Amino acid sequence: MGFKAASGRYVKFLVYLVVVVLINVVGTTLFYTADLTKDNAYSISGASRRVVSTLSEPLTINVFFTRNLPAPYNNTERYLRDLLKEYGNYANRFFNYRFYDVSPEEGAVSEEAKENQVLARNYGISPVQIRAIEKDEVKFRKAYMGLVLIHGDLMERIPTVTSAEGLEYRLTMAIQKLNNKISALLRLEGKINVRLYLSSSMESVAPYMRLSNLPQLPEKIKQIVGKLSDRHYGKLAFEYLDPSKGEDLNLLAKKYNLMTLRWPSLSDGKVQAGEGAIGLVLEHGQKSVTVPLIRVLRIPLIGTQYEMADIDGLEETISENLESLIDINEDLGYLADHGTPALANPRSADPRRQQSQETLENFRTLLSQNYNIKNVFLKGDPIPTGMDCLVINGPTEGFSDYGLFQIDQFLMRGKSLALFLDRFQETAAGDQMPGTGQGPRIVPLETGLERLLDHYGIQIKKSYVMDESCYKQRMPAQFGGGERPIYFAPVIKSETINNKIGFMKNIKGLIVFRVSPLEVDAKRAEQAGLKVDRLFSSSKRSWEMADRINLNPMLIQPPGSEVSRKSLPLAYVLEGKFTSYFADKAIPEKPEVEKSPEAKGPDKEAETGPAVDLSKIEGEGGFVAKGGPAKIFVITSSEMLKDNMLDEEGRSPNAMFIMNVIDFLNDREDVAVMRSKEQRFNPLMETGAGAKTFVKSFNIGGLPVLVVLFGLLVWFRRHARKRRIQMMFEK
Repeated sequence: MGFKAASGRYVKFLVYLVVVVLINVVGTTLFYTADLTKDNAYSISGASRRVVSTLSEPLTINVFFTRNLPAPYNNTERYLRDLLKEYGNYANRFFNYRFYDVSPEEGAVSEEAKENQVLARNYGISPVQIRAIEKDEVKFRKAYMGLVLIHGDLMERIPTVTSAEGLEYRLTMAIQKLNNKISALLRLEGKINVRLYLSSSMESVAPYMRLSNLPQLPEKIKQIVGKLSDRHYGKLAFEYLDPSKGEDLNLLAKKYNLMTLRWPSLSDGKVQAGEGAIGLVLEHGQKSVTVPLIRVLRIPLIGTQYEMADIDGLEETISENLESLIDINEDLGYLADHGTPALANPRSADPRRQQSQETLENFRTLLSQNYNIKNVFLKGDPIPTGMDCLVINGPTEGFSDYGLFQIDQFLMRGKSLALFLDRFQETAAGDQMPGTGQGPRIVPLETGLERLLDHYGIQIKKSYVMDESCYKQRMPAQFGGGERPIYFAPVIKSETINNKIGFMKNIKGLIVFRVSPLEVDAKRAEQAGLKVDRLFSSSKRSWEMADRINLNPMLIQPPGSEVSRKSLPLAYVLEGKFTSYFADKAIPEKPEVEKSPEAKGPDKEAETGPAVDLSKIEGEGGFVAKGGPAKIFVITSSEMLKDNMLDEEGRSPNAMFIMNVIDFLNDREDVAVMRSKEQRFNPLMETGAGAKTFVKSFNIGGLPVLVVLFGLLVWFRRHARKRRIQMMFEK
């Protein structure tokens, strides 16, 4: 019996061992992983899945990493392996990756490692110096930690991967950049139709409108489209349509927003009354983009004038709109006049002055990683139609009605606006009374954009927000040391940030500077059918400084209890179908621009034709009264984009917030969520003095008391059990 029992135990042990081994073998091929982190930090986002699942040509990622690196670099390699494996789970058959063991140059190096070193150098991957602690000694060694992405004949490098932070974002953006360059056109089903709508009836009136080149326009555009098609894998197809021959002019004008013209009998009956339409439409599937070919100018004293689009620049215009149509590249407009700061300031020869300049270099660097920045000059030309978002940052000059009309119509075309506006402006120090010893005076600033915002229910108050929850400036020892609060630099904490919005989900804190509060007329916004979302507010300990503004930190003191304090909204996003501000107003005239001396010579004179009153020609289709879905972001501080508020790497909460807003306005919210999901800034919740005292007292005295009570409970239970046993045997 003993032998059988022992043998049975051994057999059972062997069966269990075989089962465990088989489970581990099966687990190497059939497994399931679950990401239990709050923000899914170890799972790739939807944007990454979309990018790798839509590859249309082979993409290979070669990773050059030295093995057996010390902590924390070994964790980076492990994370990179897991990340690429995750990419592979969602990618199609065109995605491949390979790790190359590249040993350091010191010591014995295998032949394979030498070949990998040469390969890495050919790809532009060089070793970096890292610090390692071995046997209580700090040592420095060289290590390869980089990768290269190869897509067709194109290549993109990430030469150093020393941290897992933001690695998914960098990889996905690099893949998307390559994919956009090659794959977008190759995966396109069907061709992009480039249709020229031009009524032949307009040829008779064209000379009177100074558009004598109008009859040659179809042939010129055909040549341009043919040239572009050769460079875009033959994906463009040109078609010339005459709406005068059987086409429903009103239907076409409404569908594509074509320029339509109606004219009476002109020049003593030589030109009969008629109507016509003109426009260039790029269409693919359900998406279309209309390129205007004629501009209507209403010039004071001169009257209505018509101007043909620049034929020499039409190729670039079509190409830009083509990229916007099929999402190859993203263009971003930046208003470069009306007193806005330049994105690229000229560098000063004096290094001390250069450091003191408040530039937008970091903002420009971050934008240029994913966007093609286009300067927009409202005083000269209309806003290009190939961009989806316009950034207006800190204008100091007033907008004319014509300039506001251009911005309004840009919004009506379903585009987005990012408004960083200042409510006040500093006057020069020389404007002060001599001998006062005061600095620049701060005066209210009116640009005209306030009228557009008020039309949609947003008002900017003439005050600055002061907050006790603010940035603390460290004072040098010669000034007494300690910290000085900068009340006009509020620190925005998690409890006043609207994390319900996708691109704001992982923004845990911000700092703003010289910001004014916003007010929302909810009833007006609701009547306009707009969705208004507050992004963040100041703390409940904030107040307003109005009337006499003085931002000298030494002279600002929190107000007494008689002054009401409350949380003040600082940033909003508006979404919906906006109604034009000029819907019930006359279309403004374009201000007269003085011609340059070169344009005044006899050889530069414009075409002349018979004197005709062009105001008799009625035009429709150039004005949109009710637009498509669009977005407006507004914050009253241009300081948010300066270098002292944004870091060059884009890892600070401020930088992530700004870039997330830009991505959101360009319909790339999934990219914004991916960027900020690895946000390392996770501040603790603020507690009052009473809560802190309770927690401290509980840790010191409460825990020992709980241990004693638990011990007494165990003793009583054992004692009761002992009594029950005694009573059983006494019976």
